[in-house]
Amino acid sequence: MSGNINRQILLVEKPSGKLAPEHFKMIEGAMPEPKDGEALLRVRYISLDAANRAWMHGATYRSAVEANSVMAGGAIAEVVSSKAAGLAPGDIVFGDTGWQEFAAVPAKHLTKMPKLEPMTHLLSVFGVAGLTAYFGLLEIGKPKEGETVVVSAAAGSVGSIVGQIARIKGCRVVGIAGGADKCHWLTSELGFDAAVDYKDGALFKALRAAAPKGIDVYFDNVGGDILEACLPQMNNYGRIACCGAISQYDGAPSAHGPRGVPGLIVVKRLTMQGFIVMDYMKDSERALADLQAWVKSGKLKVQEDILDGLQNTPKALIGLLAGENRGKRMVRLTT
Repeated sequence: MSGNINRQILLVEKPSGKLAPEHFKMIEGAMPEPKDGEALLRVRYISLDAANRAWMHGATYRSAVEANSVMAGGAIAEVVSSKAAGLAPGDIVFGDTGWQEFAAVPAKHLTKMPKLEPMTHLLSVFGVAGLTAYFGLLEIGKPKEGETVVVSAAAGSVGSIVGQIARIKGCRVVGIAGGADKCHWLTSELGFDAAVDYKDGALFKALRAAAPKGIDVYFDNVGGDILEACLPQMNNYGRIACCGAISQYDGAPSAHGPRGVPGLIVVKRLTMQGFIVMDYMKDSERALADLQAWVKSGKLKVQEDILDGLQNTPKALIGLLAGENRGKRMVRLTT
């Protein structure tokens, strides 16, 4: 601990357009004091997610982030002191600490995590990203061996795991990503059967070539024009798992939205379902056992993108929204 100082990143203004550094500022606040039922946490790794940007628009599955408040965000943290049963100094937990070096958080809002190395896997493959990929694909997408699975934002923290799980399940996997380098990485390193660069201006045609037998399962992280391109290429009785809508989070969304709704859903008898990973946490032990076995065997590769220093957290989120990252992006605090 650095005396009684707690450095924090505030969201000083809600952006009306694209997120920029001037929407944030760093301050030095007082060290929090845990109340009964709370633990004082030292934040170790802050998770960067597209959902961080969505929270600035208003309430979602959580309350909105308001101006002049500590920016919200999940993190892996270490218990410094505890006034809560079941938590002791040195324990590792996951919780919504916000973007700050120390936080006092009610124990009921924390998840105790195993002590494993690298600790970063608790935010990526064994954390929310891995569990989101696992449950969204297997519980909603319900892929069958030999089917074609398409995933958007395929080089991101969730999409890169979705595609690999689909391959493990015996599916043909097509990733949609931005840029030739990312597409090459998906096929050469992660084992995707094909990858489509949505930036090249011919998405529909390229997707048709990559998935000539149509799409059985589409894992949607972006919405907008990419969802629109996938809908008419879905096979009858196809399944669409709606995980996120990155295209609508930062800046102006598509003017018309995905066309073909609900017509194509009716004609093709599609199942289209949104989900939040917390809905499936009762089954997390089963999911983690599978994920850990796949990582240990080498069937599932883990890609992490780690930046250092609390001061770099705004830049890290802005870069993520611009598609800079491969795999899970996080910030390591060095207090």
